Amino acid sequence: QVQLVESGGGLVQPGGSLTLSCVASGSIFSINHMAWYRQAPGKQRELVAGISSGGNTNYADSVKDRFTISRDNAKNTVYLRMNSLKPEDTAVYYCYANTRHGSSRDWGDYWGQGTQVTVSS
Repeated sequence: QVQLVESGGGLVQPGGSLTLSCVASGSIFSINHMAWYRQAPGKQRELVAGISSGGNTNYADSVKDRFTISRDNAKNTVYLRMNSLKPEDTAVYYCYANTRHGSSRDWGDYWGQGTQVTVSS
């Protein structure tokens, strides 16, 4: 099995910054795509940012130029640096990873439990 553990959420003022981390552990052979999603109250879960194994990135229009996704393959970790935070960024943020794992090297999709980010004065 693969487990994703998130950290770094909390309360921040508008205009502030916050960095989220997600560490993947288990019998991992390799990690392909990693991403951050978020879900605000009463809204659908949406993709925030994604990053490939080679470091190619993509962002939602609402966070482009403010957020930066990165990864450390040696540590099986993905990060989300959030700058110039707005109240509308308030949501539960979820980590996602597509991995090959186990002795058979099967592919699988895994999700973290989520971490709360609240942007408020």
